[in-house]
Amino acid sequence: MKTKVRRLFSKAAAIAALIFLWASDALAQSSAGIDQATAEVSSYVDPVSNLIIAIGAVVGLIGGVRVYIKWQSGDQDTQKAIMGWFGACLFLILVGVVIKAFFA
Repeated sequence: MKTKVRRLFSKAAAIAALIFLWASDALAQSSAGIDQATAEVSSYVDPVSNLIIAIGAVVGLIGGVRVYIKWQSGDQDTQKAIMGWFGACLFLILVGVVIKAFFA
């Protein structure tokens, strides 16, 4: 009876060891994939955030010209237009900065 229990215990221990080794190998492979994906995403962060900041600058210039035209024509809405364009420009620039800070 004791020999059967010992054999069963040794088989169970061997199976547990094999499962542990297989799981650790699988986790190591997925970790390498995650590291590769992280490096690839990180390589896109700087160009994307610079593009967003450039778009924010262009939006700011266009907004400045449109507000100037409204102001010169005597439109009463000038202050609302200033706040709208300034808010859009500020939002785009802050998104570019936050993206850099989030992935750095």
